[in-house]
Amino acid sequence: MKITRTSVASGVTRTLDLNITPQQLLDYEKGMKIQYAFPNLTSSEREFFITGITEDEWNAMFPNDEDDYDSFDEPDLGNSYFKDEGNYFDEN
Repeated sequence: MKITRTSVASGVTRTLDLNITPQQLLDYEKGMKIQYAFPNLTSSEREFFITGITEDEWNAMFPNDEDDYDSFDEPDLGNSYFKDEGNYFDEN
């Protein structure tokens, strides 16, 4: 499905052909979280859907960022942290 968005960062309008169905779009519009409504999209495709920022534009804004774009899906807690009631604690 072709999705047109204007980047909130640059103001440039782009259209991407995203692999989403009308039902997925309806689920999202009814309030389903984007990662559940469009589980088949990459995080950069979901970012474009929400903000209009493409992966190339993101990388141009943050050229020294060593993390790749898709690493923002879930926090990496490792083995030394645990989550309790929305807070992270160091076990050591």
